[in-house]
Amino acid sequence: MLNFLGRLWQPGIMLVALLLSVPVLTIASFVFEPSGENWEHLKQTVLPEYLSNSALLVAGVSVGTLLIGVSTAWLTAMCRFPGKQLFVWMLLLPLAMPAYIIAYTYTGLFDFAGPVQSQIREWTGWGYRDYYFPEVRSLGGAISMLSLVLYPYVYLLARSAFVEQSICVLEVSRTLGCGAWCSFYRVALPLARPAIVAGLSLALMETLADYGTVSYFGLGVFTTGIFRTWFGLGDSVAAAKMAAMLLMFVFTLVVIERVSRKQARYHHTTNKYSQLPEYQLKGAKALLAFLMCLLPVAFGFFLPAAQLTSWAIITFDEMVDANFVRLTVNTILLGISAALLSVLLAVFLAYGKRMLGRTSVFVSIRIAAIGYAIPGTVVAVGIIIPFAWLDNTLDQFMRERFDYSTGLLLSGTLFAVMFAYMVRFLAVSLQTIESGLGKIKPSMDDASRSLGYSPRETLFKVHMPLMKGSLLTALLIVFVDVMKELPATLILRPFNFNTLAVRAFELASDERLADSSTAALMIVVVGLLPVIYLSKSIAQSRAGHKNDG
Repeated sequence: MLNFLGRLWQPGIMLVALLLSVPVLTIASFVFEPSGENWEHLKQTVLPEYLSNSALLVAGVSVGTLLIGVSTAWLTAMCRFPGKQLFVWMLLLPLAMPAYIIAYTYTGLFDFAGPVQSQIREWTGWGYRDYYFPEVRSLGGAISMLSLVLYPYVYLLARSAFVEQSICVLEVSRTLGCGAWCSFYRVALPLARPAIVAGLSLALMETLADYGTVSYFGLGVFTTGIFRTWFGLGDSVAAAKMAAMLLMFVFTLVVIERVSRKQARYHHTTNKYSQLPEYQLKGAKALLAFLMCLLPVAFGFFLPAAQLTSWAIITFDEMVDANFVRLTVNTILLGISAALLSVLLAVFLAYGKRMLGRTSVFVSIRIAAIGYAIPGTVVAVGIIIPFAWLDNTLDQFMRERFDYSTGLLLSGTLFAVMFAYMVRFLAVSLQTIESGLGKIKPSMDDASRSLGYSPRETLFKVHMPLMKGSLLTALLIVFVDVMKELPATLILRPFNFNTLAVRAFELASDERLADSSTAALMIVVVGLLPVIYLSKSIAQSRAGHKNDG
């Protein structure tokens, strides 16, 4: 039976991997296409700006996420101060706030006509150009916005690394006269470096994938450049070449993350995990630690959430109508459909890997899962080019043979949107499902077979009931990711089909910031669901550690 299933399962896995790799292969193939006039023009004019701005954006977000994520991770893992138990999970809240939404919010708060500058002018009597105020819509503003919502990636992995470090190593550092700062810098930080690099790589992948923030701020980076080249110049080859350059940036980060993960090895000389050697902070040090943890949460979640709520209350009667309900239904149905399909594919791939264990299967699954690292703009371009070719080829064939036009069967349809979601988010569900399956001992499979169960019956009657939590988590995370996805939906959606993310972006682009708040707030509220799951996990991240919150 296993041999028969293997003959069916392995080709199926390889077919899924091949289909999901189509966007990447399409983009990569354009590297070898001859350059046209538009590409030469772009190289001489805006491409250097895209390169420099993207590099500066990555460098700035690296500094911001490392400073916030590592410092708060160390404080909540290794120090004792007032409010620590709350901050352990509250520091994850900015994950629920998409970067483009926080960008709209802070623009409304801090631009010239916003409440902050208006209040300053009222208090001081100053006029235009009488005072200096930082420009929100700038490269520095984009770095700040992205750092505020992406630092939890670094915080989450860094804190887990700090919490899981051997207690003996930290105790030895104390006996050698190391204080809190010395233990952090010379012992804990080097041991946690692989986890920190992995978290930073995730944050930087999201930075390179961002479209809403940089587009709204008018920055010339690769994601906005691809969009402008495709829709402004109508040059698919030039857009694909630019997407290939962005893909090289992303794959560099993937390689760095993989190498750091392989180096993540911790060898404990004891099983003593009862209590970490926390540093008791008092007075000014305790106040400083409190503020260092409070400010990222306040500016990354509570302040923008409060502003969105305020705007939503004002515009509720005008914006919450039949159209808003339709947008919400569209978004929810897309999210549920994508989540269910993603989890089904993930179970198919993960269980096939468990049963077969072949190198070809492992490689195919890794190829299928690489899409999460690819920006939505690149995925959209990599999908629309082959889909348009298929549509045009089929239409031409039907016209010549049967004098009948098939029109667009794939391009500009919900099928294209769903395919993009599979490419982008299959890896999220796959990682969760693989983790759940990995916790089930192989002896359970042997026992099931000894009772006469086939592999399919074992999956449905043994494995799936045991990993209900993993299945639910995968469904929830993919659902929320789809709710927030902007560039792929914006490019591939059918005519007159909108989602909450697209509507919020359109309204904000028209400077109707208050009107965009209801759609944005709905996305944020839904985004809180996986954060609650994460907060529960991190609170129980170390056996015997009672003071994590």
